[in-house]
Amino acid sequence: MPVRKIPKNYRNLTGLLPSEKSVGEAGFESALERDVLIYFEFKSNVRKFEVQPVQIEWVDEQKRKRTYTPDVLVHFDDRNPIIYEIKYSQDLTELLNEDRDKFRTAIGFARKKGWRFKFFTEDKVGMTYLKNIRFLLPFLQAGPRVETDMDLIDDKLHELTESTPRQIITSIYADEFNQADLIPTLWYLVATEQIGINLHEPLTMISKIWSVR
Repeated sequence: MPVRKIPKNYRNLTGLLPSEKSVGEAGFESALERDVLIYFEFKSNVRKFEVQPVQIEWVDEQKRKRTYTPDVLVHFDDRNPIIYEIKYSQDLTELLNEDRDKFRTAIGFARKKGWRFKFFTEDKVGMTYLKNIRFLLPFLQAGPRVETDMDLIDDKLHELTESTPRQIITSIYADEFNQADLIPTLWYLVATEQIGINLHEPLTMISKIWSVR
């Protein structure tokens, strides 16, 4: 559960992310924090995450006791938990120079817990990837509208091997009404990795997709 309440901020983007994986509220204090939380919500190997989960005591150069609250603790299915500090890459060098002792303490704190401490910047996955999963997340959370549509799309794509979203839906239905009904299920299949696509390139109706059977 969060140990600190995120205040409203009229200079930066703040808010709450609707989440099925968050323990407590999934609050964010910047656009990057929002996108990274979406990234963890989207990743299939993330079991749960906790925003601002712990307070870590440390001592600064003037020997004053301070506390530090990292951004998020992520629990994975396939590795030990990781505490992340989320920052834009352009701010990271200055941050490390100013607060080296704080982060050194955080690394030691995490190690004693059997966790790891890492920084998460937009360079880790790229802004295009983050934009794409922000687009796909609502389809992932909503699920397929009609399960039989999943079979229609999967069978057609398996037949073609490679295609595009536009080509798939137009090859299944001739009328625009039914084509439009297929689109949410198609993006759901992309989000759940049942259809292959390059998430590091902008998603469009003419993006290359392929069967992963």
